[in-house]
Amino acid sequence: MTILDHKIDFAVVLSVCNANPNGDPLNGNRPRQNYNGHGEISDVAIKRKIRNRLQDLGEAIFVQSNDRNTDGFSSLKERAEANTKLDEILKSKESKNDEFAKIACSEWIDVRSFGQVFAFKGKGKGSGVSVGVRGPVSIHTATSIDPIDITSMQITKSVNSESGKERGSDTMGMKHRVDYGLYVFYGSINTQLAEKTGFTKEDAEKMKQALISLFENDASAARPEGSMEVYRVYWWEHNTKLGQYSSAKVHRLLQIESKVEEPATLADYQINLEELEGLEVAVLDGK
Repeated sequence: MTILDHKIDFAVVLSVCNANPNGDPLNGNRPRQNYNGHGEISDVAIKRKIRNRLQDLGEAIFVQSNDRNTDGFSSLKERAEANTKLDEILKSKESKNDEFAKIACSEWIDVRSFGQVFAFKGKGKGSGVSVGVRGPVSIHTATSIDPIDITSMQITKSVNSESGKERGSDTMGMKHRVDYGLYVFYGSINTQLAEKTGFTKEDAEKMKQALISLFENDASAARPEGSMEVYRVYWWEHNTKLGQYSSAKVHRLLQIESKVEEPATLADYQINLEELEGLEVAVLDGK
């Protein structure tokens, strides 16, 4: 496998229809919004979905969610200790942080992609590891093109959780959804950090496939099947390590504007893609 030797920028356009793309726990789990009323999906939530898709594609993932745990380990430390070489370093009294990071990057694609902080105590006195890995793949927060409209409804349970208790008002709750929103997020892959983590051209291709199919196998009560869709992925590959242009300049090539006052479908938006000399782009439809 070949280490990535050229910079990559990308953009993902996605739609949300009658779903809660990313609830805010500090605001009653309402869909996230910025101060201007535009919807947001955090970079952490996006990385979680990418990890899930990579896991579905058969890749080894270090930061697994509880509902997608495939190896039976209940903590990150247990997962690290299951690797014989990493376990030896954790037990050693010698400082081998760089070696630990190198092994972890080779073992798990999400570590060599997004980076990871390892701060584990060993079983012996003075043993353990404390190291941070910077990953080459950076993801921005997704933001809606226009302010979003949020619909809220009150819900109740139809059965009691425990016998002998009558259903009361405490069983009532709220459910929130975005009526419609077109979101976009951007990202980049840095070759200098790719060299350090061992991120390869093949890893970049897997990342692209994960973005195209971001919402496959992601349905939930808040995000019913088909309510969230990747419309298009824009994938710019530079011909140099540092890139011919800055990421900011590349990301500005994508121009999205609403054609009506209250857009309700994808057809209500105008999407234009400008060009930069010598920079090629692959335009990929979502699955």
